[in-house]
Amino acid sequence: MTTTPATLPLRILIADDHDVMRDGTRSLIERQPGWEVCGLAATGREAVTQAIELRPDIVIMDMSMPELNGLDAAVQIRRRLPRTEILMFTAHETEELVREVFEAGAKSFIYKSDAHEFLVDAIQSLSQHKPFFTSKVSEILFANLINRSEKNSNGDVAGQRLTEREREIVQLLAEGGSNKGVADALGISVRTAETHRAHILRKLSLDSVAGLVRYAIRNKMIEA
Repeated sequence: MTTTPATLPLRILIADDHDVMRDGTRSLIERQPGWEVCGLAATGREAVTQAIELRPDIVIMDMSMPELNGLDAAVQIRRRLPRTEILMFTAHETEELVREVFEAGAKSFIYKSDAHEFLVDAIQSLSQHKPFFTSKVSEILFANLINRSEKNSNGDVAGQRLTEREREIVQLLAEGGSNKGVADALGISVRTAETHRAHILRKLSLDSVAGLVRYAIRNKMIEA
């Protein structure tokens, strides 16, 4: 007589800095047979640390997270855990943001207002390593493809992009961190942090940290 091996539970890490959203998401997941919440994180850095330690099947990530935003946290998680899928929550809906989410390796992108309707279906798709798009996101992606095609035909050239490390530093500075605070958070010297800050300001054609704050808000790295 042969026996069927037990199915392993689907392990999910929830990363959100809002207690109500985190608890509501957890409650919805735990009502699904065979699904379990293996960890909870309140900052982007916690999400990366817990993902590496717990190796979840899926990470549900809030886009706007303190210390390290969800986009950059997703990049770090996918680099270390390529089989872990990322589902991104956001309150924003811009073409640039949707594009950056998928470039970061996330296969699903849901607006928080739609979570109650689409979260279960999105997780089911991701559990099979398949992407999940809502109709809103599909429309934005299609519009983005058309806009990029038009820009290319007009000869437009994109400006310089920040590196992953530079994005981390911008967020830390924009959240009020000092050069020493940045150095401590990233494990670098104060002099290196100062050099990075000066280079970023030149790269973005800015002349103050106040300008970096405006840049971070405009690019959804922090919330106003």
